Amino acid sequence: MHDISKTKSTDMTYSKSQNLSLFILRLIIASIFVAAGYAKFPMWTSNPYNLGSFDLNLTRFLSIAELLGALGVLLGIFTRLAAACLAIVMAGAIYYCVVVYKLGFFPAGSAGWSFPLCIMGGCIILATFGAGSWSVDASRGKK
Repeated sequence: MHDISKTKSTDMTYSKSQNLSLFILRLIIASIFVAAGYAKFPMWTSNPYNLGSFDLNLTRFLSIAELLGALGVLLGIFTRLAAACLAIVMAGAIYYCVVVYKLGFFPAGSAGWSFPLCIMGGCIILATFGAGSWSVDASRGKK
């Protein structure tokens, strides 16, 4: 009898449709974070929203972290780590939506914190299941 407690998560083998689904999810998550990271680059030369020094430096840090995480997810390299870190970024985004900006889950005229929650869900899926077979991780033997 096979002891499931000794099975590594990297031992998973996915079907073609599962690999396609993971690849599409990677493309979606990466494109969102590339756009978000790129949108923060003006904060390096100015402070158009009059942010405090903590928020300004956090935004600058996130402009790099989101792009690096997106690159990892897109290429499927260190996917689980990159996706877990991006999920933490989304937890921070939800915190800012709820506590700082006092947005509801789905308020009229705004995405609220429902959108960051959906992105965080995608990141958790990638952190749990990995990149699939169509990735650098798979070629390195780490799905």
